[in-house]
Amino acid sequence: MIHLDEGTVLANGVTMPWVGLGTCRLQRRQAVERAIHTALDAGYRSIDTAAIYQNEAEIGSALQKSMIARDRLFITTKLWNTSHGYSHTLAAFDESRRKLGVDYIDLYMIHWPSRGRIQETWRALEILYNRGDVRAIGVCNFGVRDLQELIRHCEIKPFVNQVEYHPRMNQKPLMHFCHQNNIQVQAWSPLMQGEILSESLIVQIAEKHEKTPAQVVLRWALQNGIPVIPKSATPHRIRENIDIFDFELPIEDMVNIHFLNENRRIGSDSGHYFYD
Repeated sequence: MIHLDEGTVLANGVTMPWVGLGTCRLQRRQAVERAIHTALDAGYRSIDTAAIYQNEAEIGSALQKSMIARDRLFITTKLWNTSHGYSHTLAAFDESRRKLGVDYIDLYMIHWPSRGRIQETWRALEILYNRGDVRAIGVCNFGVRDLQELIRHCEIKPFVNQVEYHPRMNQKPLMHFCHQNNIQVQAWSPLMQGEILSESLIVQIAEKHEKTPAQVVLRWALQNGIPVIPKSATPHRIRENIDIFDFELPIEDMVNIHFLNENRRIGSDSGHYFYD
């Protein structure tokens, strides 16, 4: 049984919590503070943001007001597309760290692959890691081809690849490649922006376990070894999304959910935007 106070252990030994709070489109200070404080009270210790979300300063302020010890938090932020390149990356990292009001970042990630500039950018992330400014480095939205190109030139492999992952998009070839290379996959949009929650199979399984459809979908991801960062600004949903550690889906439910896969995205595909 997976427990709340546990996490997945990355290739370098750093533990990343199973459930984090996604903060995309969460910008107003009052809304940010309410979401962060609700999440921390519910047991979240992982907070996921990005430079492009334009809420790092608000999140940093909310975390400082919470009085939770820094070493109990796992803070992730991401480099945006306009900041690729060695010196630009280092400057963008310093800006994110300043806004968050912390001495180090737990996980710093490249938000999207960018043709021709990844090697310089990744070299900067390796410097940040080796200096101890970050505890782990990773990428987002990288497909197999993106990862192969990066690994061909890097000294340190990404510890995490954060991608779209849900029952309609289970990314099986990518999962296999990441597993073979000891790269932890993390799921953004694990609830498919709510679309998957009305699927009849999910509803039936939820009723059987006396859980909500969202809890079933998130539990399915965890039992597949995939940490999740569901996004919500609604207090009862924030609490609901982490209340998934008191039940376990049997193998038949896991298999049935697996067959919902349609290889269907709701977000962008890096292959369509960064390669000819």
